[in-house]
Amino acid sequence: MLEELKREAYEANLALPKHGLINLTFGNASAIDREKGIFAIKPSGVAYEDLKPADMVLVDLDGKQVEGNLRPSSDTPTHRRLFLAFHAIGGVVHTHSSNATAFAQAGREIPIFGTTHADYFYGSVPVTRKMTAAEIGGGAYEWETGNVIVERFLLGNFDPADYPAVLVNRHAPFTWGKTVAKAVEVAVATECIAHMALMSLQLEPGLHTIEPELLNKHFKRKHGPGAYYGQGGNC
Repeated sequence: MLEELKREAYEANLALPKHGLINLTFGNASAIDREKGIFAIKPSGVAYEDLKPADMVLVDLDGKQVEGNLRPSSDTPTHRRLFLAFHAIGGVVHTHSSNATAFAQAGREIPIFGTTHADYFYGSVPVTRKMTAAEIGGGAYEWETGNVIVERFLLGNFDPADYPAVLVNRHAPFTWGKTVAKAVEVAVATECIAHMALMSLQLEPGLHTIEPELLNKHFKRKHGPGAYYGQGGNC
């Protein structure tokens, strides 16, 4: 089972540069085995073209490395914090994709203008507050990054299933899903809608967000008990 977990994480990591979401070694993907409480994540600083399934590092939910000769991604504590807080997710992806990162660096949510966005999110993609100097320099920066994400979802009363991405202020996006493959798909969608939002704002700087009726129709036809899109009843 753990070999399969490493394979899933490996394939998800390779998908990131394939979809144009990664420059250099920025970014990572992880997949969790909930029953065992262990997740597989990319090793730190290893070029994507050099990765092998065996390179994936296994870490438990206490933060202990349980398998692997390489150091896990420096973002491992953030992934662990999200796995602990969002119990239904099976994978996490972090990228520095250009358009989504532009919104993050500006400290702005990605506004929901159209139905492409509504197919994945039940509203604008949220952005966290800026991290404090103590959070940044206190020795647990990556864990505190996870904390500000969780804080944003608690304050906004957001369901992680309805909002499967967040922008970390001054940093970049994190996405998640029931599987790591789904988290990759959401990362692709997040970059796509960020690009479209920027173009829409150029065309119409005062553009209003999508009408509630259209948002509800497009989101709920793909998500939830009344979903009817696709062959299996869900996106």
